[in-house]
Amino acid sequence: MTAELPARSKIVADRLTDAGITGQIVMLPDAAATAAAAAAALNIDVGAIANSLVFFSDGEPLLVMTSGAHRVDTVALAERLGRTSIERASAAQVRDATGQAIGGVAPTGHPTQLTTIVDEDLAHHAQIWAAGGTPHTLFPLTFDELVALTGGTVATVA
Repeated sequence: MTAELPARSKIVADRLTDAGITGQIVMLPDAAATAAAAAAALNIDVGAIANSLVFFSDGEPLLVMTSGAHRVDTVALAERLGRTSIERASAAQVRDATGQAIGGVAPTGHPTQLTTIVDEDLAHHAQIWAAGGTPHTLFPLTFDELVALTGGTVATVA
């Protein structure tokens, strides 16, 4: 299956294999660049979408894997993390930090390991779905697999 994937998704698929995650990347016929679009395409609850959002905080990229059911409260999250501020990254900053475009950012497959925060609300779902490196690709995994894959810190983000 990985032979048919876009190059960026192949990188993600390799990282999933290396991590022992068995969920396969699926290609959607239409782009699913938002959590709502991804949930509709998969016919699942939007809360089960692990939305990858890239921010800049204290001079470095910060990846927040949040439930598609809500928005990140950047002021409260910065306070919880002891950071000065958390600001949304520009499209160029997202691509530089992840090698992937907004709407398709995977939790892995980046040029370097990103500091990652994982929304504790994702734990309420037996299976969650994350972008596979492009807006047309997604893959399933568990909350525990997501935390292990990213080396993320579990926190309240909303």
